[in-house]
Order: sequence, then structure tokens, then C-alpha cells
Amino acid sequence: MSTRRAEAMKALRDWSSPGRRAALVAAVWQEGETNISAIAEAGRISRPTVYADLRSQGIDPDHRPKGTSVITNLSPLDIEGFTGVAERLDAEYDDALRRWKAEHPTATREEAQAEGMRLVGLMDTTYRYADVRDLLAHEQVARAERDRLLHQVELRWEALGTAAAWLAAHHAYVVAVDEARIAIDMWRERAEAARKRPFFCMSDRDEAAYRQIQEAGHPALEQALADLDRTPTQTAEQLRANLDQAHERRLQLAAETARHAQPASR
Repeated sequence: MSTRRAEAMKALRDWSSPGRRAALVAAVWQEGETNISAIAEAGRISRPTVYADLRSQGIDPDHRPKGTSVITNLSPLDIEGFTGVAERLDAEYDDALRRWKAEHPTATREEAQAEGMRLVGLMDTTYRYADVRDLLAHEQVARAERDRLLHQVELRWEALGTAAAWLAAHHAYVVAVDEARIAIDMWRERAEAARKRPFFCMSDRDEAAYRQIQEAGHPALEQALADLDRTPTQTAEQLRANLDQAHERRLQLAAETARHAQPASR
């Protein structure tokens, strides 16, 4: 979590004047914290209150801000013939070195060795970049789907208050809860996988290869890596606990509503 985002979350946790709450919620959102459950926990308020506070500040919670950390370019890699696909590494290296030798027929052995080392760095960096980039993209998609479905739970619950076909609306709410649980687990798996694949450059050759990848139009990875949840398992457990606790209470309320809605027995 970025320093500014962490500071915004701390300010929200420490709020004491109710009149400041909505502004603090908005500040947290604008710093990149778009997890409604995390905001609710930090402010010791309910998820519906978070939505209400955001809307009172002119923020549509259905449209989450997208910063530079969003991995949007998943176009195939082709960096001097290197695609980052593990099964092709040896063949791509041989082809690249063969092309270089054909273009430099008078090169010395030392020059050929230097080029071979450069190509090794390019091959390795491209492979690691492709692996990490795809894992980050999958985590971001899963995170967005997790948050969307958690929001859908709230929308389905709110819809029960005015639903004409109450049983159908309640079933839609129950289905939304189940889908949100699945989405939390799927995000956790993607986040844990991404956390296990750090990306770094170990030499000047790696740095040069990484710059070459970016110059070809592919995104940098640093911010997306920094934005990864440091404790995805604990976060997922907390999200599930919050969801299940709210769901259990809501089922009790729904049962009470359904009991009063039943026609009196003759």
C-alpha cells in the first residue's frame, strides 16, 4: 500500500467528528483504496454508509479510479524475436544469435560472446516480465470482480426493501452472496500467485532489456507490484467474515419479514 494511501486510511480510522467522515472516505478512495469492506472496517461504519458517503462527495462507487498500476496492455511480446514463452526460449535464442551473426560476418569471438550474453539477459528478462505481467493482470481482474460482486450484494439487499416479487429478489440476493464468496476465493488465489513472482533486474543487461520492453509499448510493473495486497489470505478471510456476518444477520431479518408476510393459518 502506498504511503499516501496508508496515511489516508489512518486518518479515516482516527476520525472523531462525524461531519468529517464523508470527506475522509472520499480522500481514501481518491488515494486508491477502492475496497468497500476495507474502508468500512477502517471507519467503523457499514458498507451502505460508505456508499452513501462517497455519493455525498460526488463519487460514483461503481466507477473505480484507474491509476498507472492497471495492467491494460497484454499484447504478445516480441522483443527481438523473444516472446516470453517458456517452450520457445531455446529456439528463440538460437534464432536471434544466428541473425546477429549473419548481420555481423566479421565479428570477433569476443563480440559474439558479448552479444550472446546480451541476448541471454534479454531472453530471461522477457520471460520473467511476461510471467509477472500476466499474473498481475489476472490479480487485477479478479480484484475488480471481487469488489464488483461485493457491491452487487449490497445492491441486491437494498433492492429487497422495495421489491414487488420479494422471494425472487431475496433469491437474487442469496445468489449474489454466493458469487461474492467465490470471487473472494478466486482473488485470493490470484493474489497469492502474483505475490510469489517478484520482478527485479539483476544486472545492467537486465535493466537495458526491461527498458527495451517498455519502449516497445508494454507497461512498467513497479506500481502494480507495489499495489499488491501484502496479506491476501488474511484480507480474504476478513472479507469473508464481514460478508458472512452481515449475511447471517440479514437472513434473520429476512426470516422475520417472511414470517409476517405469510397469510394467517385458518
